[in-house]
Amino acid sequence: MASRKPKTSGQPPEGRGVGDYEATLWAAADKLRSSLDAAEYKHVVLGLIFLKYISDAFEEKHAALSAAAGADPEDPAAYRAENVFWVPRRARWSFLSDHASEPGLGKLVDEAMLAIERENPALAGVLPRDYARPGLDSTRLGELIQLFGDIGFKDRGARGRDVLGDVYMYFLGHFAAAEGKRGGQFYTPKCVVELLVEMLAPYKGRVYDPCCGSGGMFVHSEKFVEEHGGRLGDIRVHGQESNPTTWRLAKMNLAIRQIDGDLGGEWADSFQRDLHEGLQADYILANPPFNASDWGGARLRDDARFPFGVPPAGNANFAWVQHFLHHLAPTGIAGFVLANGSMSSQQSGEGEIRRKLIEADLVDCMVSLPAQLFDSTQIPVCLWILARDKKNGIGEQGKRLKDRSGSVLFIDARAMGTMVDRVKRVLTAEDITKIADIYHTWRGEREPTRYADVPGFARSATLADVRAHKHVLVPGRYVGFDSRPEAAWDHGALQAELSEILARFQQIDRASNAALRVLEELLRG
Repeated sequence: MASRKPKTSGQPPEGRGVGDYEATLWAAADKLRSSLDAAEYKHVVLGLIFLKYISDAFEEKHAALSAAAGADPEDPAAYRAENVFWVPRRARWSFLSDHASEPGLGKLVDEAMLAIERENPALAGVLPRDYARPGLDSTRLGELIQLFGDIGFKDRGARGRDVLGDVYMYFLGHFAAAEGKRGGQFYTPKCVVELLVEMLAPYKGRVYDPCCGSGGMFVHSEKFVEEHGGRLGDIRVHGQESNPTTWRLAKMNLAIRQIDGDLGGEWADSFQRDLHEGLQADYILANPPFNASDWGGARLRDDARFPFGVPPAGNANFAWVQHFLHHLAPTGIAGFVLANGSMSSQQSGEGEIRRKLIEADLVDCMVSLPAQLFDSTQIPVCLWILARDKKNGIGEQGKRLKDRSGSVLFIDARAMGTMVDRVKRVLTAEDITKIADIYHTWRGEREPTRYADVPGFARSATLADVRAHKHVLVPGRYVGFDSRPEAAWDHGALQAELSEILARFQQIDRASNAALRVLEELLRG
């Protein structure tokens, strides 16, 4: 099978490049920052994008009904019958655009959002309604509404939906960068999501993300299916999110893409209140919060989800790993992001949990990622790929996989990626293809190509090899070195190694400070 490269969905509207189109909108939206911080104007702008999508879809259906003999274009039932949201007259974009220069515009937008929620119960409690706030510049709000209307999203069918959806995802990424650490709560870098999706290849079945943020894993999974010959709806998505504003972003994100996803009836913490109890997912894709210390572990010590050992109350990494396994179908596969410490930590029983996972032959592949991929953290991260059935599982488009039992593929990708500015690195399409292809070849999906280790990059190790390394899963311990002269001074790998060392020192420093605080309290007592 030929190598596959991640594709870009959506077409440039009205002859313009999608990048120029998105950048123009971003520049306009960015004007609001004079009176609002990123966390606030994110919801202002994304709410308007969603309102524009709702109105455009409605207007397209309205025009079709107006042209049909005997049809009533103002009958809400005609829209709901085709899963189109009904939009009352004063909530339509044309009405708001006509009043965009009026001082009471913010109140009209709030009323429009409320009216849409009232007419469409699926959106109840989802849309932002704070456009009349004193701190929001009404003039700039009107300019933004005019700009969205002037450029237009009214390309028919999936094309228009993809363009609007791409704008939404583009804005999510820029808001994450603007918010810094807080932004990481709702957004995973696009290249990391694409890599996970390319490796897991979710063609058909149930996809689950119990910490779904703004829903990027689901959007890219649906794109993958469509771009490789499947149909929208071949996968069914299930998600959960504990942050109420982020949950609303995800609901809007899926609605724009017309993805029928089950995000629960409300936001909730997956550990404390699992909204999908009983779900057995074919694919799990997730980016849980790194090293979370406030996950409520002390209340869950006897939880049935933790058969491999009770996770430490001060770090949720292995609580997430076992939660994923709890929801993984007998032939399912899970791919997720964790901090690098998860591959080697021996603290608070984590090493023993990892040992049990390895000895149960659940670990399929480990990938070390380069530093500086995330806006929200400098902590080096890795990908874990777990598989329930490594003997006779199902891979791409129903193909049987080779028996991989008793082995683990290690990939060291720390030297990959391209710096797009002084602090930000991205994985290119070529990087993603290289990593995904060697994984699929190892699984037996690239016949007649046979898998072969690549020194310094990838190695298939046995469980005996992993035992010899005391069940540490750091790829760099297994893949060896690239002996080619040009690889002798690999600055990318060196930078990644130094970043990892720094992160370890910072972790030790935090632990030392915490221990000193406890000691001081004991001495004072």
